[in-house]
Amino acid sequence: MVQTLGYGSWPSPIDAALAAAHDGRPEYAGFVGDEPWWTEPRPAEAGRRALVRRLPDGTEHSVLPAPWNVRSRVIEYGGRPWAGAERPEGPLLVFVNFADQRLYAYEPDAPGAAPRPLTPLCAVGDGLRWADPQLHLDRGELWCVLEEFTGDGPTDVRRVVAAVPLDGSAADDRGAVRELTDDRHRFVTGARLSPDGRRAAWLAWDHPRMPWDGTELLVADVLADGTFGPARGVAGGPEESVCQVEWAPDGALLYAGDATGWWNLYRLDAPRASGAEFGPARPLCPREEEFGGPLWKIGLSWFKPLEAGLIAVVHGVGATALGVLDPETGEVVDTAGPWTEWSSSLAVHGTRVVGVAASPRTAAEVVELDTCTGRTRVIGAAHRDPVDPAYYPEPQIRTFEGPDGRSVHAHIYPPHSPTHVAPGEELPPFVVWAHGGPTGHSPLVLDLEIAYFTSRGIGVAEVNYGGSTGYGREYRNRLREQWGVVDVEDCAAVALALAAEGTADRDRLAIRGGSAGGWTSAASLTSTDIYACGTVIYPILDLTAWGSGETHDFESQYLETLVGPLAEVPARYVERSPVEHADRLTVPFLLLQGLDDVICPPAQCERFLARVESQGRRVPHAYIAFEGEGHGFRRADTMVRALEAELSLYAQVFGLHPTGLPTLELTK
Repeated sequence: MVQTLGYGSWPSPIDAALAAAHDGRPEYAGFVGDEPWWTEPRPAEAGRRALVRRLPDGTEHSVLPAPWNVRSRVIEYGGRPWAGAERPEGPLLVFVNFADQRLYAYEPDAPGAAPRPLTPLCAVGDGLRWADPQLHLDRGELWCVLEEFTGDGPTDVRRVVAAVPLDGSAADDRGAVRELTDDRHRFVTGARLSPDGRRAAWLAWDHPRMPWDGTELLVADVLADGTFGPARGVAGGPEESVCQVEWAPDGALLYAGDATGWWNLYRLDAPRASGAEFGPARPLCPREEEFGGPLWKIGLSWFKPLEAGLIAVVHGVGATALGVLDPETGEVVDTAGPWTEWSSSLAVHGTRVVGVAASPRTAAEVVELDTCTGRTRVIGAAHRDPVDPAYYPEPQIRTFEGPDGRSVHAHIYPPHSPTHVAPGEELPPFVVWAHGGPTGHSPLVLDLEIAYFTSRGIGVAEVNYGGSTGYGREYRNRLREQWGVVDVEDCAAVALALAAEGTADRDRLAIRGGSAGGWTSAASLTSTDIYACGTVIYPILDLTAWGSGETHDFESQYLETLVGPLAEVPARYVERSPVEHADRLTVPFLLLQGLDDVICPPAQCERFLARVESQGRRVPHAYIAFEGEGHGFRRADTMVRALEAELSLYAQVFGLHPTGLPTLELTK
């Protein structure tokens, strides 16, 4: 029997522990021989990333026991952390271990084998880091991105493409690592070797550009001694973002670039002679759709060429699909299945394609496509409903009108329960979720953190505000010099529209977000009167400090585009920073922070809290700092406490009565 109970007070089987146990998704799919392998989160094992293989009998096996953690820290967000190859004597794995960031080699099927280090430790700064390894067994080495700290400062760093010998000779000798490129570019991706072994291709970019602003596609001849000749640019530029490059089986160069305003695929026919020019770029499927995305991690893959000349592609507007592109006709045939979001983790082997996909009813799974039959099947991390799926939210894809008539995309998750409804006259509380990035995107997939709230009677509105990816470069560029304005306005427009149409209670609106979403949340609380409270998670709060050395190298000049050149508009940095407007804060808030965060360090929160408390006004708030957590919470116990604290904040502010919930103590 369906019972009547006020919004936010409904009992739910989706508790914080359940949501935490299912946090994260598989990543970095690949093949080792015929076997698909991928990385997978382990929240209950201190948040490590396990490497999993699918054995021929269909079972899944963790390749390395705890505490091995297959995760790179290059550019802090990381990148592809492993590579593998099948040999007559068994598979060879090379991986990055998170704790020391060394590369290790491991033969998982060899009796008594243990991982052996391939690279040395370094005491300078944060040491040596590696990402996007590519095995070249015939050369006895692997190519990868080397990130090397040259001092103790966060920007004392250089990056090159390097070759590491597989014999272990570099384990104690930095000099045994061969640098294949110079460090004239601040950032590089891993190099891809052409099928004939004559050329290498990679991407590069420099401050103040981010990779979604402008990158160069570079090519160099591979010389007889294994070194690279002079690099030459063949695509991209200051206002064109190339996000991925691959070689086709016939030696042509394939890349995803946004010269038209959308990341589309292009082909460059290979020259016959070394050093000669490539042919003109030919679009393979010109559409107002994205066939790529933001390069937040090194080694992401939205497309992969198949042996027969076809190309496996992830594409779409807002949502994404997996398709097979015929480059001769431009036709794309999409795969069947329930999945509405495919991540940038494609791998191919023969006629098989493996990727990671999810939907509003299923969490992320490893899915295989047989391009000969068109059949798709789940082969790893299969979704299994941990509760009755009747408790899952039922999302709506909406487009709202923002200031000046601009479109604002959002996913709306109304409260939903199979066992409870609210009194007919009551309107539900709603929480606006601002995603991180800010050059990012909220995917339309099953998220038990959202279900944790909606199944209790609290609505969620995920806003893909101006600046979000998935809708073309023009939409993405709306945030240029407008961070703290457009994102705040777009979130407000959605919240007020929901209230105006009777979907949400105008007096019970909240906002929450992490990282850049934490910025948007804090900026909204200090510049509008729309929200009754907010949750701010590992945020940016002080633009001036963050833009002048209080973050890592990768994003150290991000604000030059998002806000404007600091040297030219310093007042703008002050005017938009929540830390400078603590006196405007009048509603309760929760602040959550990882103490090991080097991207948005705890100093930002501490400075903000000092300003709040110095005002002499009693704004109820709570600050919870988590030891051992960095940028993005990964430990199950952390996520449980954070979720329960957030729900308790809403319960106290909105007058809700959830059962079995620890009370968050608010400083008053």
